[in-house]
Amino acid sequence: MTSRQDLANAIRALSMDGVQKAKSGHPGAPMGMADIAEVLWRKFLKHNPSNPNWFNRDRFVLSNGHGSMLLYSLLHLSGYDLSIDDLKNFRQMGSKTPGHPEYGYAPGVETTTGPLGQGISNAVGMAIAEKNLASTFNTSKTNVIDHFTYVFLGDGCLMEGISHEACSLAGTLGLGKLIAFWDDNGISIDGEVEGWFSDDTVKRFESYGWQVIAGVDGHNSIEIENAINQARNNLSQPTLICCKTLIGFGSPNKAGTHDCHGAPLGEEEIKATKQNLNWQFGEFEIPAEIYKEWNAEATGEIKEQEWNKTLESYSQENKSLYAELKRRINNELPSQWNSTFDEWVRQLQNNPANIASRKASQNSIEFIAKMLPELTGGSADLAPSNLTTWSKSKALAKNDFSGNYIHYGVREFGMTAIINGISLHGGLIPFGATFLMFMEYARNALRMAALMKIQNIEVYTHDSIGLGEDGPTHQPIEQMANLRQTPNLVMWRPCDQVETAISWKNAIENKTNPTALIFSRQNLKQQNRNLNQLDNIAKGGYVLTDSDKTDLIIIATGSEVGLAVEASISLKSKGVNTRVVSMPSTNVFDSQSREYKDSVLLPNVKNRLAIEAGISDFWMKYVGLDGDVIGMNSFGESAPANKLFEHFGFTVENVVEVALNMIERNKK
Repeated sequence: MTSRQDLANAIRALSMDGVQKAKSGHPGAPMGMADIAEVLWRKFLKHNPSNPNWFNRDRFVLSNGHGSMLLYSLLHLSGYDLSIDDLKNFRQMGSKTPGHPEYGYAPGVETTTGPLGQGISNAVGMAIAEKNLASTFNTSKTNVIDHFTYVFLGDGCLMEGISHEACSLAGTLGLGKLIAFWDDNGISIDGEVEGWFSDDTVKRFESYGWQVIAGVDGHNSIEIENAINQARNNLSQPTLICCKTLIGFGSPNKAGTHDCHGAPLGEEEIKATKQNLNWQFGEFEIPAEIYKEWNAEATGEIKEQEWNKTLESYSQENKSLYAELKRRINNELPSQWNSTFDEWVRQLQNNPANIASRKASQNSIEFIAKMLPELTGGSADLAPSNLTTWSKSKALAKNDFSGNYIHYGVREFGMTAIINGISLHGGLIPFGATFLMFMEYARNALRMAALMKIQNIEVYTHDSIGLGEDGPTHQPIEQMANLRQTPNLVMWRPCDQVETAISWKNAIENKTNPTALIFSRQNLKQQNRNLNQLDNIAKGGYVLTDSDKTDLIIIATGSEVGLAVEASISLKSKGVNTRVVSMPSTNVFDSQSREYKDSVLLPNVKNRLAIEAGISDFWMKYVGLDGDVIGMNSFGESAPANKLFEHFGFTVENVVEVALNMIERNKK
């Protein structure tokens, strides 16, 4: 009969062999956590390898993503579409098994992990989504949303500050279906962590409001199983199970040392380890009886069919709730979405309002929330400044998860990673907010959203030196260029309430990219447009004002569009025929056809001037060597906004002077 030790050793063998064949990787953590994984995946995890996207499955996150061979081995053994050849192709070009788990590469990988601490933060988001959806759709008779979120994490995840941000909030919200397993092996790449990591982790998590199950032997199946049962029985607190493990378990000479953390064991050590574990099989060889014990296809299919029967009964008794749940699971917008939104945009254009784009954003949120109850907002503090609440917003609370708003506190990094988890879970459209300057705290999580190509809407206000007296610590300069140049990320910086509404519409509809919406603190003048111009906003850049003949093209975004229009009027009085191009999204504009882009920027016009209160260099690709940029080449200063704009050259007089000098230079 196959023992549980044999089943865990299958993980160890595959992990050792995969890392050795790739000649790189991390075998220690998979070998150390194999016993925990065997208990969780075979005794508790609700999943269906034949349908990895079954909505009511348990979510499993490997936060210590460097131990990716652990996850790949589990997926392969359980019956997912991940072959032994895929495992042999570990870390190779074009494989399903990259060095760290990548969302979308292999079935069953719930999120991209690797940057430590972000996986546990994603898991917090998944647990929030489960609890919110359960509050919305479950009835006194039927629970249609009912699953756990499990996460493995290591010392490195606990050292990263983001784990404090996310886990603190998880405790405050009482996420009882979040269960984390701490791989307490005391080893990192540098060696024994006690020299630089002496936190009392038990007290730390107890202070957050977590249930902590300490002192679990990570190699004792009975203790692990008892701990999981205890965790599952406490639905009012998230649980941290502290598992004492031996990194590289089974290796005679490298177990318990950093030698097995981030490098292959070596062929001789693998041979000795397999002998020590009484594993009598060759490289990548798994006996049929072990495959049979591990395979979860039959049990997974039964669990999903049981849920489908529950859902069928639910659909008969709760028709409207079922229709809404189905729409959300399918990630569909209401049928009237486009027509209703387009009519609203026309009303905005016909009823001008000179308001800050942050206020226009709040108005957009108010309008969208009426049509999309799945819109779930939040802010890292600053909601009165970001203007992210609306008339029907209701904060999630420990004992009432029926709301649609999350107060993240001063946790920008944690917020952004949590939103990634909410988005990955499905059923909600999440957004978060902070000042644009503080996207720096959150940048790596936003980069992960871009890497995964998932929807994550970030509202960044106070977008320039226009922030004013708070000074250069709060005034963003290089951040917009940073966002625009991040692959897969779409950034919008609208110039008035109409462009703001269009940017929000684009963000809601874009399911395969994160979106950064950049808004002003100060009021902006609404621009005049015809219907054709209104339609062209969605193309990212369009002709806002024009002349019969074009001597000069001015390109601007956000608060500088109004300046460009004023300057064009002054230039016309001096005989310079000027076209003003508003370019709220360079990312979207760049994706348009060559024909359209040329119709806007006119390749034969050399005189081009870009104006934006951000770093200048970005705009050189649009103005070329013959053009010029009025932008920022230094940090800001502390002063009222109008004084700052004057000081840094964002005035009609300076725009006219720079334009005339450029035209004269190009004549020569």
